[in-house]
Amino acid sequence: MIDTHTHIYLNHFTDDREAMLNRAAEVGVDKLFLPNIDKESVEPLKNLADAHNHIYPMMGLHPSHVKADYEEELAVVWSELDSDYPYVAVGEIGIDLYWDKTFIKEQQDAFDRQIAKAKAMDLPIVIHCRDAFNETFEVLESHRDDKLKGIFHCFTGNLEQAHQALSLNLKLGIGGVVTFKNGGLDKVVSELKPQDLVLETDAPYLAPVPFRGKRNEPSYVKYVAQKLADIYQMPLEDLDRITTDNALKIFGL
Repeated sequence: MIDTHTHIYLNHFTDDREAMLNRAAEVGVDKLFLPNIDKESVEPLKNLADAHNHIYPMMGLHPSHVKADYEEELAVVWSELDSDYPYVAVGEIGIDLYWDKTFIKEQQDAFDRQIAKAKAMDLPIVIHCRDAFNETFEVLESHRDDKLKGIFHCFTGNLEQAHQALSLNLKLGIGGVVTFKNGGLDKVVSELKPQDLVLETDAPYLAPVPFRGKRNEPSYVKYVAQKLADIYQMPLEDLDRITTDNALKIFGL
């Protein structure tokens, strides 16, 4: 299994990071992908990736951290991407209008420019979208071509939005929300194929049932995988194999 989106470099894991990584390995999670947030998260992210050869780094500016100083933040992103550090994706990037709509224009600009950078480098993008499907798709559609690729992280949209994302050469990142009783995501996913999806946790956030409301961690990706296997009425091993292949192809591994 692969956890395609996990923030395990954050201080939520300071007390038990190695034990947490061991728990992930024990349940068969053999690759972890770390999305960046802002300039403050670059160093802890790289330190963790440097220490473990099964942990892969991304570089990007999270939309919730796009503020008045976003040019300064983007300068760090460009510097990192132009270095020889082995980033495997540009992420997480996108638009988030849940907490604050003040910097929507700046968010759109940062998203647009980071997509262009990813395409120029032949890297996938990892998209964060919250309360902003129309705005996110508006930017994505302006980049629609055969160089666009990546993951629509923590996908919680409807079936029409799922098909639009898939038509843009994106896979859908499915995490703990699919296990929530009244989340509705299971009904959308049931109309799609396992070939459209990748697994993720977004740890430490959005823990699946039976840990909903607690700290999430990569080993819990098995609960997401089992839920998807149940939806598709297929063996867990087959679901794991398909979603792992999907992730490896996206990240060029």
